Amino acid sequence: MNKLVVILGPTASGKTELAIKLAKFFNGEIINADSRQIYRDMDIGTGKPLKTKNKKQKTKNFILINGIPHYLIDIVRPNQNFTVAEFKERAIKIIKDIQKRGKIPFLVGGTGLYIQAVVDNFQIPKVKPDRKLRAKLEKQIKKNGLNWAWQKLLKLDPEAEKFVQKENPRRIIRALEVCLKTKKRFSELRRKGKPLFDVLEIGIKLPRKILYQKINQRVEKMIRNGLVDEVKRIYQSLDNKKINTLPSLSGIGYKEIISYLKGKIDLKDAIEEIKKNTRRFSRRQMTWFKKDKRIVWIKNYQEAKKIISNFLKK
Repeated sequence: MNKLVVILGPTASGKTELAIKLAKFFNGEIINADSRQIYRDMDIGTGKPLKTKNKKQKTKNFILINGIPHYLIDIVRPNQNFTVAEFKERAIKIIKDIQKRGKIPFLVGGTGLYIQAVVDNFQIPKVKPDRKLRAKLEKQIKKNGLNWAWQKLLKLDPEAEKFVQKENPRRIIRALEVCLKTKKRFSELRRKGKPLFDVLEIGIKLPRKILYQKINQRVEKMIRNGLVDEVKRIYQSLDNKKINTLPSLSGIGYKEIISYLKGKIDLKDAIEEIKKNTRRFSRRQMTWFKKDKRIVWIKNYQEAKKIISNFLKK
């Protein structure tokens, strides 16, 4: 089967820099597997690799960054829905095209569900988002707590525990949505299919103390680079009634700054909240990744290069 290299890890671990370096060495191209970087205009808060990004380098299919084509970045507007099924379909098509041209595809990101959908060829239920149902569930979660929704999901589908993170409200709501709309178990509808690619998964593992330092530094850099103005522009351009239901603005960095813009907290507290929530998120990411025993964990570029070289020779 054709080769696919996955570069994954928690937020701020250095995936982007490593992937670009490896893609240059191995004649590769990069497919984004970050569920936030798909949104246009959301650049600073999602940590997009923007050093050399400009309009002249953007084509219909990819953005050229440091000489390497990057796919599935800036593909939908913040007020648009984008499902895992849509990601999987687009990503597979791009990967096959890269392989046909004799290059190595690198699937790079921290969204475990996006990566697993491609690696394990998930058979994802095609259930359209139901805004009314989601709003109802969100209201009940706000009243009764997230654990209420988690327990409701487990009653409908005990096997969902293997697929859904109990700390992730968006994933719990989606699983409940599928169960309630189809009258079937979410786990029954989302099964692994026949592998499409020969995959090598490489994970970046940093000591927690160093990772947290990187997260804090990254958040401070985002603020210096204009995160508040970025959020303000997006916030003012959207329908206020729909803002609370948009997945794009529920992300870390955006929801905290929106609270600041609404006058609910001051900027200093918003920044500390972003740091704290990002650290928590990194722990959830690692919990997800640790379940996949196929991941080869590395510390630096040299280790990754050696492992990939051996993989490509097979």
